[in-house]
Formats: sequence, structure tokens, C-alpha cells
Amino acid sequence: MTDLFEGYELDRAFDEMFGRESDPRAPYAALHETLRLLTNEEFAERCATRDRSFRDQGITFSLSGEERPFPLDLVPRVIAADEWALIERGVAQRVRALEMFLADVYGAGEVFEARIIPRRLVYSSSHFHREAVGVNPPNGVRVHVSGIDLIRDEHGTFRVLEDNLRTPSGISYVVENRRAMSQVFPELFASHRVLPVATYPARLLEALRAAAPGGVDDPTVVVLTPGMYNAAYFEHSFLARQMGVELVEGRDLVCRNNIVRMRTTTGERRVHVIYRRLDDEFLDPVQFRADSALGVAGLLNAARAGEVTIANAVGNGVADDKLVYSYVPDLIRYYLGEEPILPNVHTYRLGEDEVREDVLKRLDQLVLKPVDASGGYGLVIGPQATDEELANLREGIIANPREWIAQDVVQLSTSPTHADGKFQPRHIDLRPFAVNDGQRVWVVPGGLTRVALPKGSLVVNSSQGGGSKDTWVLADPLATSLQPDRPPAPPSMLSEQALLFDAAPPDPGPMDGMGQQQQQQQQAGS
Repeated sequence: MTDLFEGYELDRAFDEMFGRESDPRAPYAALHETLRLLTNEEFAERCATRDRSFRDQGITFSLSGEERPFPLDLVPRVIAADEWALIERGVAQRVRALEMFLADVYGAGEVFEARIIPRRLVYSSSHFHREAVGVNPPNGVRVHVSGIDLIRDEHGTFRVLEDNLRTPSGISYVVENRRAMSQVFPELFASHRVLPVATYPARLLEALRAAAPGGVDDPTVVVLTPGMYNAAYFEHSFLARQMGVELVEGRDLVCRNNIVRMRTTTGERRVHVIYRRLDDEFLDPVQFRADSALGVAGLLNAARAGEVTIANAVGNGVADDKLVYSYVPDLIRYYLGEEPILPNVHTYRLGEDEVREDVLKRLDQLVLKPVDASGGYGLVIGPQATDEELANLREGIIANPREWIAQDVVQLSTSPTHADGKFQPRHIDLRPFAVNDGQRVWVVPGGLTRVALPKGSLVVNSSQGGGSKDTWVLADPLATSLQPDRPPAPPSMLSEQALLFDAAPPDPGPMDGMGQQQQQQQQAGS
């Protein structure tokens, strides 16, 4: 019998499964024993079951214009109850502080008067939109959904890598990964008490309904997608289907007299809450890009008038700016009067002359990131960059230091990943998703673990060829009960059929020409 762990080599990175003596950590003991006893042939059969499941469900991701199954590695990431409690509290703390920051930035601006963050820095962000000033959400929530990217450093400490408060993607894969794993490794769920993730769509719907304009008892909620050519279209249709709401494109909506209506086969129907999955710049051709074929003319004025809620709110991207990220610990102290639970990765602000000069001398030792990019685009890892890349980077920083940040290279933690017929360490991160209903910030127990599939790579983004793992949060051993991981009981406003995993997505209809197709591909969210 061949041990799939044979030759598994630990390096200086923190390994999630193994300690320094190559013994499995306590949360992984049962999982390690099960996997150790599998032969290559048996594991290959499990992989074939996974592939059939994803293919049958149409679970795909668009990469370089090609639809392909979302890569799921069958070795789950396991998080103990006490570690998850820390993550949960830290993510909720961060979301609350950023919520207050956004309200302040588009309101009184007291954070500037207190000299916590420079006004110039915020106003120069490409994602700060003056058009959003005066748009006050009905229940005060701007960040209805967030994805906070975490890494674990060489010492085993969880750190925040970046914040995603615009249109964070990936939650559909969290739910579908769990569903696939329950089919591939049912015996593992019998030996592990894993907290469920399938309640997310119901939680999201509750938060969206709570965000409806005042006086609306039974709001109509829709999911606004750029269309079927968008890289994350599977997720858009998945969430609409699971929540039992309509999936619409911009052409399906019309705004007159600040009232948004949806065109249906029986006439127009008023819309109260729009969960949008397209970027600000494409949302309203009156306020932003006049050539946008994806948005709805007049939508922002309707939101300003309080007649419709846009989730997430317009202008949230200013809090995603990676230079603003470096100030979040100070924002937590200022708004909440608390010390940050989850620390940042140390970040160098290149607008400061001395700091910039030091960074320019050490470009080959640092990670450089554009402040307004997402999906791993524009990232330069100094130790892996060519001389030409470093020279171009130097010119870009000198020309516009506001557009870049630098960070020390952090060896992301590793996890056993199936590659070349055996388990090998691959670097991973974690994106927990949080839902804010105005009363509580709820964090999905698990989130999306992304894995860098090439050996030695630190780039985990799906858009850069990364994969994923199912993330298991173990229940507190003192807990007396645990609900099984199954789709939630449908609320009264949902039909039973809408919550079934195999329900067909709404027909998106044909596209209106190549210009619209290119726009869909261009803006894919975070």
C-alpha cells in the first residue's frame, strides 16, 4: 500500500496539518488517519466522483475566456473551535469599524478632523465616489456582504491580507464544495462535527430584506448580474436560485420618477432591494460610465431618494483601497475604542519619502501591490520577479507612489494538496464571508480556502489559476447539539423548489452585442 503522504516535506511555513515533528495536529488526527489508508487508485476514484458532481451541477469558473470546473482539492482545511472563535470576532470587529468609516467618509468626515487618516489619501482613491455623498441606506448598512482575506504567517498567527467590501465573490463555491465533499467523503462527516455553511443564502436574504426602504413589509429583492459572460456568473445565478429571487440584468430594470421596476411577463413590478454584482462604474450610466450597457439609468438618484437600496452600497471600494487598509487598525481604535483582534500584514506607505527610498532599495525582497487592483492582478513578488519587471516597477512607483503599497513577503501557511499523484504542501489563504443585517455581523463558519496549485506559488486567486478547499470549522466539543449541513428550512417567502440545489437558474436571455459581452468580462468583482 502506497502512503499518499510519503515524501511530504515541511519548510519554514506553518503547516496546517503537521507540526514540526511531522505529527498531525489534533484537529487533523482523524482526517490524516483516513487519508493515510487510501491508495492512489481509491483517491483517484474520489476525484472522479468530485468531477462528475461538479460537471453535472455546472459549477464552473471562467479563466482566460474558458469555462472550466472550479478546482476543488479533496483534502479539507480544518479549523478548531477556539481558532474559529478568534477569527469570527476579528472579522466582525473589522466589518463594524469599516462600516462606521464609510458612513463617516460619505458624511461628516470626523475621522479627518481627528487626523486618523489624511483626507487627501481618501479623496484621491479611485474608488471614492462623490456621487455617493448623501446616499444614506435605510437601516444604516453599507457593507451587507464582505469577504475579509486572511493568511496565517510562519508563527501560526492569522493576519488580514485585504478587505473586500464591494462585490466579494466565492461564497457559492463554499456551499458547493461542502456539498461535493459530503458525496465524496461521507465517512469523514460521521467522524467530524463540522459546522454547516448551507444557511448562507437564507441569512443573506434576511439581511437584504432588512435593508429595504422604510414602510415596505414585503420587499422585492433581485440579484443584478452583468450577464452570462461574467467570470462569476455561476455564483450570481446560484445565489438568486437559493434565495428564491429573480436574477436580472440591467435591461430588465427601468427607473422612472426614482422608482425602480422590473419587467416581467405580466407587467412591471416594483423592486425595493438590488443585490448588485457589478462594479460602481457600470451601475448607472447617468452618474458613471455613459457607455455602460450593464446598469440602470437613474438608479443612484433612486437610492438617494430612499426608494431603493443598493447592496453593497456605492462607494464602498474606498475602504478596499490597499493604502486605506494600512490605516484600519487605527480606524478600529478610533471608532470602536478596541485593539484589533486580527493584525494586518506590515505595510509600507510609499507616499512617505523615507519609506519609499528604503523600499526602492529592496524591491527584490518585498511584495508590491497596486492599491486599487483585485484578483491578484498587478501583484509583483520581488524575490520571484525578473530584472525587467523590477525595473518597470521602480519606474511606476517613482511616477505615482500613491498607486502602490509594499509588504514583507509572508510565507502563507501550507496544507496537504493532491498533486502529481501524492499529497504535497501548497500555500493557502482564507476568505471568511460576513453578512450584516444592521443588528449583527454574522460570519459564515468556514469561508473559502484558496490554494496556490503550482509548487512554491503564493498567488491563490482563482483568476490566476488557484484552486480551493472545503473549510471545516469544528464544533465546540462542549456543544450539546449540531445541526447537519443541509439547505436551511425555507422561510415563508421562499418556495421549496427555489432552495433545491438542482433548481434551474432563471433564463438570462440573449446578449445585446459584443460591447455588452466585453463589459461583462471586464468587470468580474473582487
